[in-house]
Amino acid sequence: MKDYNSGKLRNVCLMSHGGAGKTTLAEAMLFNTGAIDRFGKVTDGTTTTDYDPEEVKRKISLSTAIAPCEWKDYKINIIDTPGYFDFVGETKQGIRVADSAIILVPAKGGVAVGTEKSWAYAVEQGIPRMFFVSKMDEEHANFNEVYNQLVDTFGNGVVAFQIPIIEGEKFTGIVDVINLKAKKFDGNKLVDISIPGDLQDRIDEIREALKEAVAETDEALMEKFFEGEEFTPEEIQKGLCLGIADGSIVPVFCGSAASNLGIHLLMDAIIEYMPAPNAKPTVKAKKPGSDDVIELKASPDGDLSVFVFKTIADPFVGKISMFRVYSGTLKSDSVVYNSNSEKTEKISQLFMLRGKKQIPVDALIAGDIGAAAKLQFTNTNDTLCNQAKPVVLDKIEFPEPALSLAVEPKAKGDEEKINAGLQRLQEEDPTFKVEMNNETRQILISGVGEQHLDVIVSKLKSKFGVSVNLTDPKVPYRETIRKKVKVEGKHKKQSGGHGQYGHVWIEFEPGESEGLTFEEKIFGGAVPRQYFPAVEKGLQESIQKGVLAGYPVVNLKATLVDGSYHPVDSSEMAFKIAANLAYKKGLAEASPVLLEPIMHVEVYIPDSYMGDIIGDLNKRRGRILGMNPQEGGIQQVVAEVPQAEMFKYATDLRSMTQGRGYFKMWFERYEEAPPVVSKKVIEEAKKSAEEDADD
Repeated sequence: MKDYNSGKLRNVCLMSHGGAGKTTLAEAMLFNTGAIDRFGKVTDGTTTTDYDPEEVKRKISLSTAIAPCEWKDYKINIIDTPGYFDFVGETKQGIRVADSAIILVPAKGGVAVGTEKSWAYAVEQGIPRMFFVSKMDEEHANFNEVYNQLVDTFGNGVVAFQIPIIEGEKFTGIVDVINLKAKKFDGNKLVDISIPGDLQDRIDEIREALKEAVAETDEALMEKFFEGEEFTPEEIQKGLCLGIADGSIVPVFCGSAASNLGIHLLMDAIIEYMPAPNAKPTVKAKKPGSDDVIELKASPDGDLSVFVFKTIADPFVGKISMFRVYSGTLKSDSVVYNSNSEKTEKISQLFMLRGKKQIPVDALIAGDIGAAAKLQFTNTNDTLCNQAKPVVLDKIEFPEPALSLAVEPKAKGDEEKINAGLQRLQEEDPTFKVEMNNETRQILISGVGEQHLDVIVSKLKSKFGVSVNLTDPKVPYRETIRKKVKVEGKHKKQSGGHGQYGHVWIEFEPGESEGLTFEEKIFGGAVPRQYFPAVEKGLQESIQKGVLAGYPVVNLKATLVDGSYHPVDSSEMAFKIAANLAYKKGLAEASPVLLEPIMHVEVYIPDSYMGDIIGDLNKRRGRILGMNPQEGGIQQVVAEVPQAEMFKYATDLRSMTQGRGYFKMWFERYEEAPPVVSKKVIEEAKKSAEEDADD
């Protein structure tokens, strides 16, 4: 691949709802440019950008892949992203380094929630976008219906630059609405034909909408439009470029990637209408540890700034860091500075990735995308730069994990391998988290959804050779007491030589602090002071296990009020045991209760789902605290819900809202569990204890 200047680069992100054909479009573009000599298929697992074994097995994209190609003296970096919401982190990575987005919409599926989310991500990133109505050659394809949906959903700035020619329900050609030219498909060629007469009214209608959109890009053009004057081709072209650049005009194209129809024209449009990386002359960064903004020159001659947007955990090569050069030039065999880790990194061989294929390069200039292997101190979201002029680029904001499950090894002795594999996968995926819960002694993995965690488990097996089961996490219940009691604990043992003697009277009552509050009110030396710490220690150890279901005890006050000792047989151990005996007896008499964790939950949904969501939260024993309207017809529902009722909420919410809802959740407090819940938890604890005893 030859060298290109920044003006000859195009970084285009392919986005859509799942199944719209992004990977097939990438494959068609690669094939048309000669980057590949065989047109792979998703169904066969032979595409360039879906190369991971999990992608091949599942026949869907799971991660963002880069595929550069050359078209008419330009280099296009195709960024193929997943369409399924569980892998939104990957989509965020892809859109972060793109200069434009192509949002695919299937010709017989129309606008879906993934279409809306793709649009939102592109708008958030502030990049131009175009729609591609895909799968035009499929039965029941309806361009007009989809086009009307796009206009209704995203506004009048959405304008068809092409409309399909349909003959006998077959997709046979395309009319270029901008240049008023019609082309018919003839194998791999396009043949000029006359515009079909039955399309003329539709073309006139679209051109009028187009003129109006162009007029809104410039005051002089607006004046000309209202006066009924015709625009020159140059004025139209200028207006289109301005409108596309600022997002006020969103072109619509059409075709079929699987049949390679209309793809050549789409690639021409990418070059003509989508911006080069240097369209924005500067790049904004910050000084490390400061909010001071630095303007970097977005050219090969500027100060170096490189953003790492993705990490691949390769079991053979090791860690691969994928990045975009935002300013300056990055060279092979060079040393750079990581301003996040504050470490220097040795860049050995730079390469471009085309799917999994590595193409070595000597340098990467501002605007280009590449990769390097085995960077020791560098992770996703890090900035590489010159140590003399350190800068930090804005990080990608990834969604927080919404679903947690516990991991159990299928084979004994695999724990270490599991931990090592999960840590590697966590490095690769910022939306995936691993945590060891010391209380429940479970390894918890958290992700965006069930499919996300299912893929993690499959990768754990295929990449690191360990199999696990997934179960619901254990709820970290607590126990406490509701009344004050005074009890005796006496440990007396005589078995030759020194015996053991410890004797205490302890008052137990509800405490104000979270853990154990210990006091002593001993009069007359009934228990020598030297044994007070032993009593306290015995109680501290005891509260780790409650009397109802074995959960830790909280909010407990214990006062040592009396007791006795033996001048020879008393010891610290004896008083620890005595304290434990008093504890067991006292808590059983002090009205023990089970406490359950209550979570603060904020659910964000479109207005239309409000009733369903509130009804569902009520079924989960939730208390609705309020409803707050947000921008864009979104409602925030604030509630408190027991943790035990929230484990699969991410999946259920997505199902109830067709993927449009999301939520945030954090621990709020503990409160007494209802009798029916307590009974169930206690019975399960007893059953588990019996099973452990049998083992």
